[in-house]
Amino acid sequence: MAGKRFKPGNADRLLDPKRKEIISPELVIAHLGVKATDHVADLGAGNGYFTLPLSKAAEKVYAVDIEKQMLDLLQKRVSEENLAGHIEYVVSSLEQINLGDHVADKAIAAFVIHEVPDLTRAFQEFKRIIKPGQKLLVLEWEAIEMDMGPPLHERISSEKMMQIFKEYGFEPEIHHFHESVYGVTAEV
Repeated sequence: MAGKRFKPGNADRLLDPKRKEIISPELVIAHLGVKATDHVADLGAGNGYFTLPLSKAAEKVYAVDIEKQMLDLLQKRVSEENLAGHIEYVVSSLEQINLGDHVADKAIAAFVIHEVPDLTRAFQEFKRIIKPGQKLLVLEWEAIEMDMGPPLHERISSEKMMQIFKEYGFEPEIHHFHESVYGVTAEV
């Protein structure tokens, strides 16, 4: 299921204005119910498509990415927008997240699950870092042909993602933000 890892050299594509038409960070943050006192893990943060808006909505954001170069690009954006202060940068895979137990009130894994080789370990880690009774949101590209996102053979359909959540003991809810983008939310 795991596709190829996103290349940091393509990071500008993650900030394409067309993405906002398909998936608004503010709409996602509202859907997740982020409060001003929350600590939120942005898992697969990249260059900050969700991290920067989250930093304006939450008390603390853990920007987690396996590529240090992506986090460097994020730090540059944060500096340019004078947002430094409540973002912690964490170089880490999602199968062994370099955060303590139960540190996050909410977590978002946006457009990254299709790249994760070991989903069992990743979902165990999500449960470990998120406080009991709090929420996880996974965003992915629907398994349809389109110009944006990974190739069709790397995508995970919303039906399959619902099955994955259930296999790992979650009671998931699905929300389609666009015909090409869905989110699966579950309480940990």
